[in-house]
Amino acid sequence: MDAPLRVLLVEDSADDAALLERELRRAGVRVECARVQTAAELERALDQGAWDVIVGDNSMPGFSGRDALARVRARGLDTPFIFVSGTMGEDLAVSALEAGAGDALSKGDLRRLVPVIRRELRDAAERRGRRESEASYQALVQHAPVGIYRSTPAGKFLSVNAALVHMLGYETAEELLALDMGRDVYADPNERQRLMEQDTYSQQVTEELETTWKKRDGTRIRVQLSVRAQRDAEGRVTVYETFVRDITKQRELETQLAQAQKMEAIGRLAGGVAHDFNNLLTIILSYSDLLLQDLPPTSSDRDDVAQIQKAAQGAADLTRQLLAFSRQQVLQPKVVDLNLAILGIEKLLARVLREDITLRCTLAPDAGSVRVDPGQLEQVVMNLAVNARDAMPDGGQLTIETANVELDEAYLRGHALAKPGRYVMLAVTDTGMGMDAVTQARIFEPFFTTKDVGKGTGLGLATVQGIVQQSGGHIWVYSEAGHGTVFKIYLPRVEEAATREEPPAAEATGGTETVLVVEDVAAVRAVACEMLRRYGYRVLDAADATAALALARSHRETIHLLLTDVVMPDVSGSVLAERLRALRPDMKVLFMSGYTDDAIFRHGILAEGISYLQKPFTTVSLAAKVRAVLDA
Repeated sequence: MDAPLRVLLVEDSADDAALLERELRRAGVRVECARVQTAAELERALDQGAWDVIVGDNSMPGFSGRDALARVRARGLDTPFIFVSGTMGEDLAVSALEAGAGDALSKGDLRRLVPVIRRELRDAAERRGRRESEASYQALVQHAPVGIYRSTPAGKFLSVNAALVHMLGYETAEELLALDMGRDVYADPNERQRLMEQDTYSQQVTEELETTWKKRDGTRIRVQLSVRAQRDAEGRVTVYETFVRDITKQRELETQLAQAQKMEAIGRLAGGVAHDFNNLLTIILSYSDLLLQDLPPTSSDRDDVAQIQKAAQGAADLTRQLLAFSRQQVLQPKVVDLNLAILGIEKLLARVLREDITLRCTLAPDAGSVRVDPGQLEQVVMNLAVNARDAMPDGGQLTIETANVELDEAYLRGHALAKPGRYVMLAVTDTGMGMDAVTQARIFEPFFTTKDVGKGTGLGLATVQGIVQQSGGHIWVYSEAGHGTVFKIYLPRVEEAATREEPPAAEATGGTETVLVVEDVAAVRAVACEMLRRYGYRVLDAADATAALALARSHRETIHLLLTDVVMPDVSGSVLAERLRALRPDMKVLFMSGYTDDAIFRHGILAEGISYLQKPFTTVSLAAKVRAVLDA
């Protein structure tokens, strides 16, 4: 004992108290003793500080050692308490021990006093260590970042930690302890029973299970349970000990990742197909144009050629949608005042909406500008409007809204693909049939449609999502069966002034300039050359970059324009243009392609100052674009 032993003596006899103190000192114990003989004195002594041991006379006038022990324990103190008595019979000793004393000694024989005190101090230290360990363990459980609970096989919580209370949306542990797990926690009341019937738990094995729970407000969460069962001697489960992780967000992200990977795979396929497909469509559409130019107005063949042209145009539209949802279409973004853009589109909406549908535009006066391709923005709004129309067969209301919004971290927690920042929101809301959760989960999948066969390609919403994402924004949808649908599109807000409207495109007039056509597909090259010749241009053609460079070196006269495909097997169109510009600095360049290519695009965004013609093109669109580039 390094520090003095603080001993409180509950003793009415000063002589007996001195005897007890002398016995301790004779054994070499350094002590600090204080004596009390009434309840009030005891209370004051206990208030003044901690005591290492209390020695109490079992029999005093008006205040016994048993009374003193009761007051000490009532305070929650675990201080060793030793009874002493002038006469210590067996019955008195048993009674003292039953009352919670550490031991009972006779004043006539104090030889055991010091050994008993030492033993009681060791026992008290061990109890204190256990309490501290248990408190530390309880703190660990209570502050654990995962839910922890113990439950009975019948589904009654025995204990829960704070993380579980928070996870399920309750205020206190007592609320959880009153619940029936099957009825109040599991989304499917029978799911718990089914999991228990699959029981393979043992004391050595922790079972990993996954199920759906419901929070206090009814919200569903996906949880992973790590369960260990305690069993009795007969092997029956007595208690389940379980760790719980909320994996709702993880599963949502996994679903989104799988969807993104699926879209990427389809996008790669679409991009690969689009190049060859658009070349074929260029040939079909262009020769259809030339045929119609050559056929007399009274020819019976004109209608047949027009049908071919119409079918090819439909295929071209489908290809554009494939490129749009896979975010590989070419965007030519401009800074756009969103309100003015919607007002312009409003006139077009009248053509697609029925008379029994009311159109309402609620545009925020301060709605900012966004950087988008105006044509693609129009496609987004029209696609959403057509879907809304079809969702309201008995009529209803279509509402288009704009507003400035700022997305913060709180919003991002529920929208994994969004990024924080300042946006302009475009909302399209209908009062139609709405969608259930199963349908809503698939609406952005390409080729998924709820419309009858022949009434939809299933690419409309996939296209919308692709355009929005390629424009740097994101789209969110909320719908309930029978309660309509709202699509909210968030486009990054820009501080630049809206771009002034461009003058009308050049007319499809001809010219006499020299055009060098470089295209590796012979049929596309042939028809492009024929179209240009019909408009009066002098045409040179080459199948690849090597031939084009040779032509440029050997041709003595001016080459006014290079019309080149972007993707070619030997050298890309952009590299060819750089090499030719070194030979002929005044030559202008017009790129053509059926899909995006990083040689001239950055993630499908056309850089400013680059002239581009999308395949498939017609005689008129080719002539107009060539004239516009030459006149620029």
